[in-house]
Amino acid sequence: MLEQLLIFTRGGLILWTCKELGNALKGSPIDTLIRSCLLEERSGAALFTYDVQGASYNLKWTFHNELGLVFVAVYQRILHLLYVDDLLAMVKHEFAGIYDPKRTDYNDFDETFRQLRKEAEARAEELKKVKQVGKPMNNGKKQGQVQKVGLDGGSKKSGGGLAADGGDGENGHKLENGHSNGNRVMVDESRKTDVVNAKEYRDSNNGAFDVSKLQKLRSKGGKKTDTVANKGSKVDPKKKVTKKNRVWDDSPPESKLDFTDPADGNGNEIIEVVPADQGESMMDKEEIISSESEGEEDDDDVGKDSKPEAKKKGWFSSMFQSIAGKANLEKADLEPALKALKDRLMTKNVAEEIAEKLCESVAASLEGKKQASFTRISSTVQTAMEEALVRILTPRRSIDILRDVHAAKEQRRPYVVVFVGVNGVGKSTNLAKVAYWLLQHNIKVMMAACDTFRSGAVEQLRTHARRLQIPIFEKGYEKDPAIVAKEAIQEATRNGSDVVLVDTAGRMQDNEPLMRALSKLIYLNSPDLVLFVGEALVGNDAVDQLSKFNQKLADLSTSPNPRLIDGILLTKFDTIDDKVGAALSMVYISGAPVMFVGCGQSYTDLKKLNVKSIVKTLLK
Repeated sequence: MLEQLLIFTRGGLILWTCKELGNALKGSPIDTLIRSCLLEERSGAALFTYDVQGASYNLKWTFHNELGLVFVAVYQRILHLLYVDDLLAMVKHEFAGIYDPKRTDYNDFDETFRQLRKEAEARAEELKKVKQVGKPMNNGKKQGQVQKVGLDGGSKKSGGGLAADGGDGENGHKLENGHSNGNRVMVDESRKTDVVNAKEYRDSNNGAFDVSKLQKLRSKGGKKTDTVANKGSKVDPKKKVTKKNRVWDDSPPESKLDFTDPADGNGNEIIEVVPADQGESMMDKEEIISSESEGEEDDDDVGKDSKPEAKKKGWFSSMFQSIAGKANLEKADLEPALKALKDRLMTKNVAEEIAEKLCESVAASLEGKKQASFTRISSTVQTAMEEALVRILTPRRSIDILRDVHAAKEQRRPYVVVFVGVNGVGKSTNLAKVAYWLLQHNIKVMMAACDTFRSGAVEQLRTHARRLQIPIFEKGYEKDPAIVAKEAIQEATRNGSDVVLVDTAGRMQDNEPLMRALSKLIYLNSPDLVLFVGEALVGNDAVDQLSKFNQKLADLSTSPNPRLIDGILLTKFDTIDDKVGAALSMVYISGAPVMFVGCGQSYTDLKKLNVKSIVKTLLK
């Protein structure tokens, strides 16, 4: 049964809702759909599932882009309602005929909807009956094909070919390794020939060596090797090999090559603290983007794939269409420009599935819309894609760390940031960059060495703490990182530190024991911010990393409301040139904003993500 059907504008004004249904929905499925799907350019999807304690809903929607209307149907997830798509299409058509932008009351639409729903349900019932009637006929045909069963259990068919296209009828199931289970099936001569040829090919390429041939090859190779070895081992007895004397240079080297900590005569380590004062962090500098427009150049590039389509329509018709404008854009009109944009995004390191979903969302937002005069379709698609990218990369909620740190300070508790990510992405180095930036804002920082798994991790963090002249809390190796983090937070509360930066071990997203330990650390300490540190070099793997990290944190947490990733720190951004697509892929798949961008080796090389610059680079 249909739970609810709503009609509202893109501005959020509800024009009509079905009073006849009047079911009280649990949770807020409509708000969640708008917030996490429609506003995040995921409207190209066919279905949205909303799960809440005690209920689960499916939501389907359609747009009237010319009028700016959204039609949403809500029904129970366990029900498979076949008529929802048909009903939405009919409601959209009927409501568009009576819509008036100045009007807000549509009570007279109730009777129209009642008739449309009955008509859609009747069509679905007829379709269901037709499918049920057709099933026995197919079963009878399959049973009629089996004529004779041999003593050995093999079945024979009169029609030729394998039953159910490779299923071997009732008993002749095909195994996963490509071999049958012993039942014999009669096939026609052409297919039989193909099977024989395929068998010969498999026998000749099954990956097994002929042992006799291998022994011959070894014996031949061994003889040659022995001959060469014997020739090379002959030494002229007259020549004696003498060792040259090493010449020692008494002059000291010009530059220091040993950067280890010196020790005194008793073996005690002499710690020489070198303060790290490398200037102002790039986080506080505004990046200036050139305002020169490259729209004409971009339009030409996007329209390259649409030139064959223009040739089909003719020069005059395409020119007239761009001057007069098209009445309503259709999906076929958008496909050439969208394909060119998809290919361009993929060359900029955007994951393929993300690029495809983006194009589907843009197509859904443009389909049925009137094209403006003196505007080409490629320009319209380019503009729509640019707006979509800006909406995705712009954070849904503002995360101001400096403001949140002062708010936590007023509550007399430290602000806790946990750095997580896969191996080798630069968590410890970028943690030190964040610490340097916080120090420049007169914030007391303490590091917590919770990477008790990797050898040298504590020493690496200790070196950064010594250079930055900030305290570090460490307990060595093979300790529970969740307990170490908890004790570090308690120590920070005692000594008056404002921020605790927790360094964790790098782990692959499929490593369940380490992911379970990370989930425990987050659950036990309830950090204010969980930062995922990822490389800007990755492409499709960015989607896999972030989605599985979030999934594991949700599945392995013992809390009913598990903490997921709050923000992203993108490293090695200076090594990718214009391949900036990983930022888009990570934000799209997680919904978390890119808060920091690492772009070098020094402590100052940390900056904010410039959304306009990224969008310009992606579409250039």
